[in-house]
Amino acid sequence: MSGNRRKTAAALAATAALSLLASACTGQSSSGATDDLSKETTITFWHGWNNPGELKAVQGVVDAFTKAHPLIHVKVVGNMTDDKINQALRAGGSKAPDVVSSFTTNNVGKFCSSKAFVDLDPFLKKDGIDPATTFPRTMNEYTQFDGVRCTVPLLGDAYGLYYNKDAFAAAKIERPPRTWSELVADAKKLTKTKGDSYEQLGFMPNYHGYESTTEHYLGSWNPTYFDADGKANIAKDPAFAQMLTAQKDLVDTLGGYEKLERFRTSFGDEWGAKHPFHTGQVAMQLDGEWRLGMAEAAKPGFEIGVAPMPVADDQADSYGRGYLTGTIAGIASTSAKQNAAWELVKFMTTDTDAVVDFANAIHNVPSTLAALKSPKLTYDPRFKVFLDIAANPKSTTTPPSVNGGAYLVSLQNLGFDIEKGRQKDVRAGLEKTAREIDAAIAQAK
Repeated sequence: MSGNRRKTAAALAATAALSLLASACTGQSSSGATDDLSKETTITFWHGWNNPGELKAVQGVVDAFTKAHPLIHVKVVGNMTDDKINQALRAGGSKAPDVVSSFTTNNVGKFCSSKAFVDLDPFLKKDGIDPATTFPRTMNEYTQFDGVRCTVPLLGDAYGLYYNKDAFAAAKIERPPRTWSELVADAKKLTKTKGDSYEQLGFMPNYHGYESTTEHYLGSWNPTYFDADGKANIAKDPAFAQMLTAQKDLVDTLGGYEKLERFRTSFGDEWGAKHPFHTGQVAMQLDGEWRLGMAEAAKPGFEIGVAPMPVADDQADSYGRGYLTGTIAGIASTSAKQNAAWELVKFMTTDTDAVVDFANAIHNVPSTLAALKSPKLTYDPRFKVFLDIAANPKSTTTPPSVNGGAYLVSLQNLGFDIEKGRQKDVRAGLEKTAREIDAAIAQAK
């Protein structure tokens, strides 16, 4: 997945673009697919990748598909955001896509509940594909909503901890931290102040720090976002208060919000060579599997280490898990060629060689259990950390919601207030935010 597609703010903002889908999409259901696969046809595939290497990789998968399915031609259109997808599905017609992939797993709830994408269960059952034994547990979880599976995983992203091995050696730290307390201790040892700033910061805890979002941190606490009735559970599950408090404590320990923010403004772009981990400004970095290749390409001048993200102290036995998200694929309900569309979706997401080839080409995590174990998978030995996180049944994700990632925006806003010291009562903040989330979901239904 390209870097600009992973920016959390952009991904969450995209959820707003789908707010009208529930009333706008009235396409045929998957059970009504009637197109004849024995006849030549052309389908349109929209995806979000946009750099030359990624576009070449996508075309490679499509070429392999058309070679195996000579009667199905595929028109590929890249750089498609969820906003553009929404507009096309609302408009329908011959220019609308048949197959769609999205980087925003938060929108699965909207895609499924609005019937923007068809229910894939009939197609899976027809071909004898069991999602539970095909996809990793967490990926299987984030591709369905409220009993409806309208998407399947198409490669994944796993989050772990990058660390500067040279800085660790200089600080006499023998291994990467495994619990939050160890992370705090190591961050303190690795931090070198310089005047009213830093020569080296052990870890950037602020939420505006790259990839340091509430949901990514919460992957270390194994939270339950919603209860059995679909109500916000953030004020009841102690994991949320524990994480928000721990993050705020780390902010204060490392110098306070304002001092950290001043240092953060000196960072280079998240997707460029001057990323603060590349330059040595920070010694540890929470990030996804794509960072390894980007960091090595920047020639940082130190040895890079990779490990799972530390977990909550009382969950030390679960070390090795991580937060997962990824790309999803589905079939537009407006498509009149759903049988042909399914053949492409099935190939891209369940054919082991296709998944492996695509993962190798763009350096993402494979999205099937078979592909994760394939001998054809090529990767830097350190990349195995992310493969293990993806296969770990204890890894976590953020659940879909009928209004997309709006609940994550509410939670993140609370996090901003807590780290700044504006909201000093974490419990009260969580209770208020839970009511806000419940009201927004009720309005969206």
